[in-house]
Amino acid sequence: MSTSVTIIGAGLGGLVLARVLHVHGIPVTVYEAEASPTARTQGGMLDIHEGNGQPALAAAGLTEEFRGLIHHGAEAIRILDRDGKVLYEEPDDGTGGRPEVHRGALRQVLLDSLPAGTVVWGHKVTDVQSLGDTRHEVSFANGTSVTTTLLVGADGAWSRVRPLLSDAKPEYAGVSFVETYLYESDTRHPASAEAVGGGSLFALAPGKGIAAHRESGGTLHTYTQLIKPRDWLDAIDFTDTVSATEQVAREFDGWAPELTALITDTDTPPVPRPINTLPIGHRWDRVPGVTLLGDAAHLMVPNGDGANVAMYDGSELGLALAAHPDDVEAALAEYEQALFPRAAEAAADDILGLYLNDDAPYSLVGFFAGEGQAR
Repeated sequence: MSTSVTIIGAGLGGLVLARVLHVHGIPVTVYEAEASPTARTQGGMLDIHEGNGQPALAAAGLTEEFRGLIHHGAEAIRILDRDGKVLYEEPDDGTGGRPEVHRGALRQVLLDSLPAGTVVWGHKVTDVQSLGDTRHEVSFANGTSVTTTLLVGADGAWSRVRPLLSDAKPEYAGVSFVETYLYESDTRHPASAEAVGGGSLFALAPGKGIAAHRESGGTLHTYTQLIKPRDWLDAIDFTDTVSATEQVAREFDGWAPELTALITDTDTPPVPRPINTLPIGHRWDRVPGVTLLGDAAHLMVPNGDGANVAMYDGSELGLALAAHPDDVEAALAEYEQALFPRAAEAAADDILGLYLNDDAPYSLVGFFAGEGQAR
């Protein structure tokens, strides 16, 4: 394949695509807005699924490296009520199909698997214009630009590439997360560490929840979840750590102290994470020379599948291009034909609704216990 592939965005999906293309000898360049691989933290733990994430990493030839990242014990699940009572517990006995790895470590494995210079850092896209045929001009904030013959938008929720294909824009989903961390929890925050256990904690009530995950070194990574209008979140001054923490914690007045401490004892400033989505079933007509993957294509509520689907998108696009070296448009059409129903199915899996509905936490207990219903 003589056409060089230009990828915008060095997230997991874009990097899996770059790696699969490299494995098949297809030239590729990735442009990333961040200044370096360490410009920001890369999120927390990811469960890598048998049906999409693991096959994607296999296509990238990185199964062994992925296995070396697994955080054993992290598949354990614990569901609590607001009083800290354990309603459901599932240990990690090593037989689960969704091993947990740290997102940042997985991203680094992907970066290390690419030739030096494949990822060009510090290139924030400001504009993309069609030049006709299959060509597009991508302009960057640093004043440079590139002309592409095959452009892939792997640039997330607020994709600059998406407008070439679709008028759809992310909309607030009615749920906000607030992210906090406790470090060295076993010695510094033992009650909270005991509550979380070895894997994931879900402490829930209708319309609100505290979800936490144990990471390496005793780190507890927490996402407080609240069904709130967007203006509620916008009214909180997150530059004032003390005030912001108090306002979020106030929503959990009367909850067990080992749970609220996951918010109030945070070792980092709380970070707001409003949840936005694209319409379920988002699709576009074929436009020569350009396509999308991951959140740029199908931004969905967090349901444990987003990163896995993005990586699978990347692997499937890479394999399609490798299978049609002399017909890029046939490859893109084949990829998108499979992408649209796959993404719609993943987006329709509303596990977040089970967390926060009127029967929480019993609805989630029923789901994990295999009942499919509440209590």
